[in-house]
Parts: sequence; C-alpha cells; structure tokens
Amino acid sequence: MAAHFAEPIPARLLMWQRVRDYAVPPSMIENATVRRAAGDWAGACAVARIDVDLDLRAVRDRHGTDFTTRLRADLRRLAPDLLRWNMPRIAPDGRLRPGLTLSLARYGDRGPAAPQLVVRTPPAWAEAGQRMSLALWEESRDGPPEHHPHPHPDRRFRLDLHRHLWDATRSAELARRHGADAPYRPGNHAPTWPPDHWAHEAELLLTAEGRPRGAFTVRLGARSHCVLELVAPDDSHAPVVRLVREEPAPQLAALPVLPEAAARGLPDLELLRAGLVRAERLHPLVAAALCAPGVGGSASGPGAVPDPGRPAGDSVPGPIDPHQVECLGEVHRIALRNGTLAAVDHDPAQLAREELLMALGGPGLPCLRAIDAVHRSPEALPAVRERLGHGDVTGALAVVEGLLGPGAVLRDGPLREALEAAVAGRLDHGLFRAGLVPVHPAAAAAATGDTGHRPRLDRRLPWELRRKRGTRARPRTGLHS
Repeated sequence: MAAHFAEPIPARLLMWQRVRDYAVPPSMIENATVRRAAGDWAGACAVARIDVDLDLRAVRDRHGTDFTTRLRADLRRLAPDLLRWNMPRIAPDGRLRPGLTLSLARYGDRGPAAPQLVVRTPPAWAEAGQRMSLALWEESRDGPPEHHPHPHPDRRFRLDLHRHLWDATRSAELARRHGADAPYRPGNHAPTWPPDHWAHEAELLLTAEGRPRGAFTVRLGARSHCVLELVAPDDSHAPVVRLVREEPAPQLAALPVLPEAAARGLPDLELLRAGLVRAERLHPLVAAALCAPGVGGSASGPGAVPDPGRPAGDSVPGPIDPHQVECLGEVHRIALRNGTLAAVDHDPAQLAREELLMALGGPGLPCLRAIDAVHRSPEALPAVRERLGHGDVTGALAVVEGLLGPGAVLRDGPLREALEAAVAGRLDHGLFRAGLVPVHPAAAAAATGDTGHRPRLDRRLPWELRRKRGTRARPRTGLHS
C-alpha cells in the first residue's frame, strides 16, 4: 500500500509561528503592560523598543489644547507591544516591513492632509534591533525626517481604521473584525478572508475618505489587483461589493486602497486553527478576544491545541549541570563552575596541558572538544539568531549565559559572529537615527548617475547588505496580519 503523506504546512504559517515565538517576547509584553497600566505610555514604548519623536508641548503650541488632549488620550490607549505584535512583516524571516510609515490615527478634517499619529520602521540596511519610532505627521510642515525613505503615510499599510490592532481599549473587536466568530470547517479551502467581509471594511474606508459609495482597489498579489465598487440600492439596504471589470488606468492611482489589515486573514487565527500555537502563547489581548466565550472558529479552547514544531532552544535554558561526555573510557561531567563551563572530572594541570595541545592543533580531550563545540556552535544557535534577528538582545544573551555561564569568553565561531553582527547593526541604526547616513549605501551610485557601479564588499558596507550580497536573492513578498 502506498504511503499517505500529510498536507505540508504552508511556509507563511511556519514564518508566523517563528514570529510569535521570538518577535514579541513575554517579558516585553509584561513590562509594557505594567508601564501602560501606570499611565507611563512613554515608558511602555521604551520597553517595546519604540522611539518617541513627539514633543507634546510643541504640538500644543501649534494646534491648541483640545488637539493635544485627543493625541495624549490615544497615546495612553496605545499598547506598543500589541502594535509590534500586529505590524506588517516580510518573508522569509518575518521581520518588520522596512522603510514604512504607518498611520495609527487621523485628526482634524478628513483626507490625507490631516495630521496623523504614525509609526515608522527604518530601512532594511538599518533594521537591526527591529526598532520603530512614533511621530506626528503633518503635511503642511517639514516634520518628516529627510533621511527616511518613505516619510509619508502609506495608503496600503494603515491602522487608523483598525484601532483594535493597537488600541488596548478596543482589542475585543478583533474576533468580529477578522471573522473569528464565523463557523470553521477544517476541510474548507476557501480564502482566509472571504470577499463578503470586504463590504463592511470598504464602507469604513470610503467613509474615512469622504466617499459614501464608490470604487476602490484591493491588492491580491505582487503584480495583481482588482477594482471593486461598493453599491447599495438605498440607505436601508446593506451595501455590497461588485467587481469592476474595466477601469481607466490613470484613475487607478486615485482610488482608495483597501488596507492590508482588512484584505488579509489574521495569522493568529490561522495558527490556532492549524494547531501551530497554543492560546496562552498569544498576546494576552489577542487571546482574550479570540478565545472569549461564544467566539467560534478556533480549533479548541486555550491550552488544548497541540504545539508541534517548537524550535529547539526556544525557552531560556537553565544551568546545564551536568552534561555527560564519554572521555578516556569513562563518562565525565561538564558543568558550570564559577560562572564558566568546565570539565569537572579532570585535574586542572591536565586541563592546562590539553588546552595547550588544542591551541597547537592537537586533538585534545573529548571533554574539551565538547566545551569548544558548545562555545562555537551550540544547539541553541538558531534560537539565538532568531532572537537577535528580532531585536531581543536580552533574550539572546540569557540563552548564551544559560549555555556557557555569565563569565564565559566567546571563542571564534558562528555564535560570536552572530553577536558581533548584532552590535554592528545597532551602530548602523544609530547612524540612521542621527541622520548621518541619509540613504542606502548602494543608492549613492544611482544619485550620481553611475548606475553601473556596485559597492565593494568591504568593512564600510553595512553588515546586513554584505549578508544579502553573499547569499541567494530572497523574495520580497510582503505578508501582513
């Protein structure tokens, strides 16, 4: 009988599973929640690695007390850890979508010229640390940073119509807005976001743009989109969407764009239904909305979903005392002693001789070779790299200290290279924040007209660009919650 293979898990779900494991660690959620509950919205942003580029006194001088009061109220409602949880990300690493200015709230008159509370992500070459910045965008002022590649709010990526993705007081709307209360059939291969939901989202979009009815566009893929129209016989009927088969090309750019948050399915809901994540591992506000009584669509209640595929080394390991190694015909122990990893069953004089032998190129004892392997390329190296890639330096160092001890000196190898690259990347981000490197290094040639020149792979080139130039091209497909 031929073997039957299970249907493979989609790559995008595996990416979102890693994102949920590493991008927003529980310590960040806990500390940011404590700060927010105490009214310290700026402290909560600092915990969530969000730089605040706001001066409320200057805003009050320009726009008055009423405007500043509305802005301050939104800042106090902001859950920066929830915002990071729901930010747009790109494949295959699941990092924040680079070079993005995303609107959180609009104030004043309708339309794109109204002042907006925005969050910005740095360009790809300065994305180390995965930091974001919070600012007030005003079209009438020279406020946007000139060194940011896209300082204006993006029409496609916006959360001002989806406050439940960042506003702690409205997170309960998550299930209703994303169809979690709809019946779920495991064998159903229908789209994750049925077009029937687009009518309500399109009505919100067009109302925000000052158009009660009309056409709008939806991005379906990298090079495909469709034009839809929101129609209703009269005000007493619920509006529906219909496909517009022909639309003049020059008018497409002027049409409103359905935000990605409305056009795509919710990753957390898909992960729950696929059994790739447990409810208690979700953000508390997300778990409370998706697993509330009476909300259907999930595979089961909190804690009942199996958790296959958990990455090795995901949790911070405790002291590894003891490890057992076959050495000289016996089973020896490797343990933490005085904050470093040591072979405890060998005489110090013998270890000194064997370490000298290894330094001269000799084989060395199996115990010392095992310690050297842990230093250079431990089993938890993928978990360390994932944490560093998402900016969780504290979590990565906790993993390293749990493996090697707090007093260990890193040896040359992949582990040390990963930590050094993280430090270099933070320096690049600091230069970007200071405006000292206004454009991508590879764009300097295009600015001078020398489009045939390619930058050399030397030390002056940012590490992230060197890494991408040294590997195969990766897809730039954007995946958004």
